[in-house]
Amino acid sequence: MNKNLLIGLIIFLLLAVVVLVIFFFVWPKKPTPPPERTSQNEIGKNESSWQSGKVAIAGRYADAEIIEVADGKYRLYYSIEPEVKGNKLEMYSAVSSDGINWRQEAGVRNTFKTFADVVRLADGRYRMYYQTAGEIKSSISSDGLGWKEETGIRISKENSEGLSFDNVAASATILLPDQSYLMVYRGQINKKYASDVPNASTQIFLWAVSKDGLNFEKKGIAIDSRNDSLLGMIDGPELVKWSDDSIRLYFWGYKGVYYSTYQNGQFTSPTLTFATSTDSRVMFPPNPPGDPTLIKIGDTWFMYYGQHEKGIFYTTLK
Repeated sequence: MNKNLLIGLIIFLLLAVVVLVIFFFVWPKKPTPPPERTSQNEIGKNESSWQSGKVAIAGRYADAEIIEVADGKYRLYYSIEPEVKGNKLEMYSAVSSDGINWRQEAGVRNTFKTFADVVRLADGRYRMYYQTAGEIKSSISSDGLGWKEETGIRISKENSEGLSFDNVAASATILLPDQSYLMVYRGQINKKYASDVPNASTQIFLWAVSKDGLNFEKKGIAIDSRNDSLLGMIDGPELVKWSDDSIRLYFWGYKGVYYSTYQNGQFTSPTLTFATSTDSRVMFPPNPPGDPTLIKIGDTWFMYYGQHEKGIFYTTLK
């Protein structure tokens, strides 16, 4: 082989080795992107079949609450959205026999009382808990239409957790087998959880128990949103006796609707169960389903939820 050709080949091989060394060991690498801030992109696998939502009550309404009434009918309470100009936070109701077709009832159930939370009592009467003036109070009714306010405050802003609440609201109450009451409610701190989240406040769920439905013993924090999963945002709790006789706590956050199970005085870690947007690239999907309320009609679970400025929607699960 020609000597000059051999030297050229050696130089070429040496240059190739140098380039490979620079590429693999010296050249700066593109930094690996950090993991997503949340891991909430997957719907809970055991409840991935909630059907697409349909309109139950169209209009600028929110804060739905559903109960079963006499004669195989159901009543849905809902309120005008607070953004509507000149409103008095009017609360309305509608009835249905199938959970799909709703007929609005005449009149207004309440004014300046928000987040209806209704329990049917053993004697056939109804008790409604609601937020007014930053606290939770209650009214009593014989027919679920006309309400008489009960004296006293059910839940105040004071707590033993050292938290400074701007208000307490959005209670969810259920009667236990021994006829005692279990309540979960939201406490709101007037402070952002982090600079990059949409909400200007931070919400935490607390819980309380009562023997008579009027005097509640506060038990502490039920669900703490101050973490990298919930990012300081939880609202609209709903307690429901599930098909397996367990008690579930449903609520909504930035990603959609979650549930937690109540067991032996504790609430399990939340599972995302329903969302109107499944795009994992979106950190804060616009207009997530809000304030869920659930009931089982026949063999089908119905979940009603608010869609801002669109009305009350529902989704089903069999």
